[in-house]
Amino acid sequence: MTETERTEDLAQLLARLKDTYGVSDSEIARRIGVSPATVNAWVHRRRGTSARGVKEENLRALAAAFPKFTEDEVFAAAGRQSPGPLSPDSEQRILELYRSMTSEQQQLIEAQMRAVSDLNRTGR
Repeated sequence: MTETERTEDLAQLLARLKDTYGVSDSEIARRIGVSPATVNAWVHRRRGTSARGVKEENLRALAAAFPKFTEDEVFAAAGRQSPGPLSPDSEQRILELYRSMTSEQQQLIEAQMRAVSDLNRTGR
């Protein structure tokens, strides 16, 4: 996703969420398990509103706690793509493949996965 494709940032999404649900920063924080100061900082773009600054689990928790806002919508507002689903079958197949690799191959795959994950976090 490019910056031009994003229609709102996280602060704007949170403002819309607060209007939609009639909640405060403190209530959002309570529901997703972060401090009110953290939510307030996101709302006022003081820190943590860049793609790197907001943890994936916080974005997922926001979508789960306020279901009128999809994960895709929340992640997009943070400038990131939402992670795809991982079925138990997929996880098992990946684990079996990983276990069949040498230690060096496992390290290489981990490095590649980390690079792809970082790419999604940074949006670059």
